[in-house]
Amino acid sequence: MREFTDEEFKRKMKITFDYNYAMKDYLGTDGAVTKDEINSYKDKCRDIIIEIKKQRQDGALPYMDLPYAAEEALEVKQLAQKVRYMCDDFVVLGIGGSSLGAIALMQALKNPFHNMQTADEREAPRMIVADNIDPDWFKAIFDVVDDDRTIFNVISKSGSTAETMSQFLIALAHIKDKIGANYNNNMIVTTDAKSGALRTIVNKEEFASLVVPDGVGGRFSVLSAVGLFPAAVIGIDIDELLAGARFMDEQCQNEDVTQNPAAISALIYYLYYKKGRNINVMMPYSSALRDIADWYRQLWAESLGKKHDLKGNIVHTGQTPVKALGVTDQHSQLQLYVEGPDDKIITLIRVLEFEGEVVIPDDTNNIQGLDYLGGKTLSELIGAELTATEITLMKNQKPNCMITVPKVNAFTLGQLMYMLEVQTSVMGMLMNIDTYDQPGVEQGKLYTYGMLGRTGFEEKNEEIKSQRQKDNRFVV
Repeated sequence: MREFTDEEFKRKMKITFDYNYAMKDYLGTDGAVTKDEINSYKDKCRDIIIEIKKQRQDGALPYMDLPYAAEEALEVKQLAQKVRYMCDDFVVLGIGGSSLGAIALMQALKNPFHNMQTADEREAPRMIVADNIDPDWFKAIFDVVDDDRTIFNVISKSGSTAETMSQFLIALAHIKDKIGANYNNNMIVTTDAKSGALRTIVNKEEFASLVVPDGVGGRFSVLSAVGLFPAAVIGIDIDELLAGARFMDEQCQNEDVTQNPAAISALIYYLYYKKGRNINVMMPYSSALRDIADWYRQLWAESLGKKHDLKGNIVHTGQTPVKALGVTDQHSQLQLYVEGPDDKIITLIRVLEFEGEVVIPDDTNNIQGLDYLGGKTLSELIGAELTATEITLMKNQKPNCMITVPKVNAFTLGQLMYMLEVQTSVMGMLMNIDTYDQPGVEQGKLYTYGMLGRTGFEEKNEEIKSQRQKDNRFVV
């Protein structure tokens, strides 16, 4: 329950983007971004923000309207409430955009060991996200769940994704065999409203279903039923999540790039990309936000890694996203970031207030070299580690930015995820590419269909066979 008014809550829980240590004023190197560079892009960024508003008004960016879809959110909550009392295990069948958002939300907003608690200890079902088709791993899911108390949620807009549909067919056969006549109560489908194989199956089997909105790609779908339904099932407050996204949406309307967190962050990354920094590192100093970096990695890579620009020119553009975790990766990656190639822009994420606190005992018996820790908290320690990393990067002229999250909760997560989605849209327009297609992924799907004998893709299978006959020259 909130202890203060909505406006006070928004002010206290507003996330911020700090780019001081990405600027030449602090880095002091000729390779750093200057205020004049940012000012030179103000008009272009204003035009981009205006164009995004126009595209949104024309219905071309439906992901931006998801925070306002009240009826859909109500439907999600009602079904989730029903499901929570029907199962002990909730298994999501999906891959990529159909899974990464749900994983990130669970990691951020539930007890980190939620799935390890017993059914009596948990206040919501355990959630298992089946985001791969490794046979040993997938088979093991059926070894640990109670068939009668397990509900599967298959997520695929097209209903043709080979990985997800193979999982679905296996799970469907399993529940038919183990449960019998009422098996359709143990499968919920999230797919296109009207078309596709899954919609046909829903109509035939009378499964409960939710809709993937038209025009919303998987990597932009976390604030639709794709991400909201799993979140609601495990007890996450999706109203607060959407409220946070709406709050960020207000800020993303600002046509002054320096007052728009999504736009200024995109511009900073773009200017450094032009300077040869083609790696974008996200490093949250919070285990709760660890999988936000994983979700963001798909959003950034699949949206911006493109062969052609909007005019059809071959550009091979894209900034490679890398995830790291503070403080863990100070001991595995930071050496490279500080002293390695000048090819990275690093974004650190700071959490101001952690949910719990742990005090380091001050009874160190005057052990030399440890007495400074006594009486400190782990929050103080992780905060000092973060600041030390930030300053070290700056002193070594490595540009870094800081996203500050007052507290990890549904409201701040809604802000963060929505900001990163709009940031990606702005970055795509700065790069003059189609942010919303993924032709490189589609090509791999076609070859897979061919090799598995899908009708209409025989030519792809022959192409693979022909290639394999040549692939014996460089094998040790």
